[in-house]
Amino acid sequence: MSTTLATELSYASTVTRALVHRAAVCEVFLTDSVRVAEDEYLIAAQLPRVHSYYNDQITSPAVYDPLLLVEVFRQASIYAAHTFLDAAIDQKFIFNGGEMIVTDITALHIGTRPGHARIHARQAGLKHRDGVVTGSTLDMVLTVDGREAATMRTTCQWMPGRAWDRMREKGRASLPLDTARPHHTGRRVSPVAVGRVSPHNVVLSETEVREHEVLTQVIVDQANPALFDHPLDHIPGALIFEGFRQSAVHAAHELFGLSPQGLLLTRVETDFTRFGEFELPTDCLVRVVQSPTPDTVAFEITMTQEDQIARARVHLALTSPIGGALLNRFSHAPAGA
Repeated sequence: MSTTLATELSYASTVTRALVHRAAVCEVFLTDSVRVAEDEYLIAAQLPRVHSYYNDQITSPAVYDPLLLVEVFRQASIYAAHTFLDAAIDQKFIFNGGEMIVTDITALHIGTRPGHARIHARQAGLKHRDGVVTGSTLDMVLTVDGREAATMRTTCQWMPGRAWDRMREKGRASLPLDTARPHHTGRRVSPVAVGRVSPHNVVLSETEVREHEVLTQVIVDQANPALFDHPLDHIPGALIFEGFRQSAVHAAHELFGLSPQGLLLTRVETDFTRFGEFELPTDCLVRVVQSPTPDTVAFEITMTQEDQIARARVHLALTSPIGGALLNRFSHAPAGA
């Protein structure tokens, strides 16, 4: 590592919560930053050993939740826009998509102290409007206690509140939001079936298992303080990511007999195509794109409300031999389209 990138960063306190769009201080993970070049930044984050949502996992051995890393990357993208690109604090942000890859699972093992993460962020592209920066693509590498753990590319844009309101009104006007329809907010699948301990962190309701695909129904519980840190006018990305993860874990169990305890999200590539609305039921269709090997299983997932709102390709690593005896039985199952 160069002298520049060896710059000391502080983990003494979190950054101002407004800079990462969080209401609760306990949901702020960034602690410090420094600009090391015109288009490069170092950003520090502390990873909690205990958290009601991110540590509510049955995965063995215990590791930092890959979706915690996604949240840290999200906060870093917003923080960099405000701190280094002069985005006004009252701007509204849209995330267009991103790809997160866990590069070393062992680097995520939870130790005896909170993890000290460092993000090396490089600008990969800027969006301008009338000579003002209004969007950014960041390539980021995250290390935990000096070891590379994950990478992520994010693309986001921002706009004034008035422009946001006009965009949302136009989008909602094209949807049948006045018609009442069944909305799944109660019955949840067993927490163990999706790798959770607490039923409050389960986001799946009814499921339908088909030959090489699974249909799941997503619960939008605005009382979850981690997924809904503050009031929103749309379904947040955090819930969409969790819906993708739980749908993939559930499908791996239902289609291949793999235990959720031995599955870990290691890669997720996501495109957000439209806003998710609270008034509409939300479904995920999970299709197999890679049958289980001794190392991984992969799915293509589409989240819909009337039409597609997001899609993802999700890879789960098999972190233990649990369910491994069934691999030969399913190793020749054809992949879905």
